[in-house]
Amino acid sequence: MGNLRIVKINDHLHYIGVNDRYTHLFEAMWPLPDGISYNSYLFDGGSKTCLIDCVRIDSVREFMDNISEVLDGRPLDYVVVNHMEPDHTSSLKSVVERFPEIKIITNKKAVKMMSNFYNIGEENVVLVEDGETVEIGERKLTFYTTPMVHWPESMVCFEEETGILFSQDAFGGFGTLDGAIFDDQLDWEVYREETIRYYTNIVGKYSVQVIRALKKLEGLDIKMICPDHGPVWRENIGRIVGLYSDLSEQKTEDGVLIVYGSMYGNSEFVAESIARALADEGVRNIRIRDISKTHLSYLISETWNYKGIILGCPTYNVGLFPPMENLVEVLKKQKMKNHVLGTFTNYTWGGGAEKKFAEFAEQSKWEVLPTTVDVMGLPGDEDFEKCRQMAKEMAEALKK
Repeated sequence: MGNLRIVKINDHLHYIGVNDRYTHLFEAMWPLPDGISYNSYLFDGGSKTCLIDCVRIDSVREFMDNISEVLDGRPLDYVVVNHMEPDHTSSLKSVVERFPEIKIITNKKAVKMMSNFYNIGEENVVLVEDGETVEIGERKLTFYTTPMVHWPESMVCFEEETGILFSQDAFGGFGTLDGAIFDDQLDWEVYREETIRYYTNIVGKYSVQVIRALKKLEGLDIKMICPDHGPVWRENIGRIVGLYSDLSEQKTEDGVLIVYGSMYGNSEFVAESIARALADEGVRNIRIRDISKTHLSYLISETWNYKGIILGCPTYNVGLFPPMENLVEVLKKQKMKNHVLGTFTNYTWGGGAEKKFAEFAEQSKWEVLPTTVDVMGLPGDEDFEKCRQMAKEMAEALKK
């Protein structure tokens, strides 16, 4: 086989995925500084062949070449659609047109989406239910539904004989696969932060459903995980499963994230003062982010990670500074927990931001520090004392 981008996983399975280094924003929202991979697998059952998940349409030519080279003249009998999101299915219509006799294995929740997205009817669909097994020639795949991880039709499939789990978006992450596709061939630390950002941005809101899915799958004897994004896991499966478990349970790190907005520098002065006071209290893991310069994607990921969260900004039109207002609205929808919240505000002739922060504090259900800092213009001695008090309270809360 001359195509080096095709990787033989075992005697009956090939990796035929593609890398995306040209898309700037995933889902038109989330930055991709290191790109992303769209993973697809060609499963050989002996007398029958099966494609497991497709790729984004932009790479369809490369994808179809990969399929043809592995098939080497054989027909493609089945395609599994585990998840209907277009980064995995927008090339499906091209596959069906190329192999008109193909059978599409999916669940009933995906069928309507398939019709709406690609005008593909039900006549060639093989419907599967939770726990159902389908024979692919002389081999078998068993399907398990994982609703709302992170779409309602989501499912995974498992080959019991080899212990391979095809997990679609679960256990995936941002970042292209630069040469190596297996976890034991690459530097995990390069991928870890982007995996966390992927989870918190894309899947995090549905963590309760992730916990249910992990519970459902924990009885399987999994020896390899083949996700639709990121590395194939064959050596350190516990590492990625453990990370997803910790993220779904929203385990936090004992540190403080300070996110501030500042138009002319006074709110930044307060943020720096609180950080300095935290350091004096013995807090060693402190990170400050300017909300006007840091993309929302990274703020979501870091907020998820840190136990202590301090938000601050000036009053703007009797409310929050608009970038902070946007962050607060997103945090409300993310359903995060296990955090301690502190807030500070700044105003010139009239306040309002402090009231909006108070409303968020009540709605968040987070532990809230007793002390808030509300500064008029440039902070003075009394304001600095409140900064020290807030830092002391936060340090004590972290020790709990």
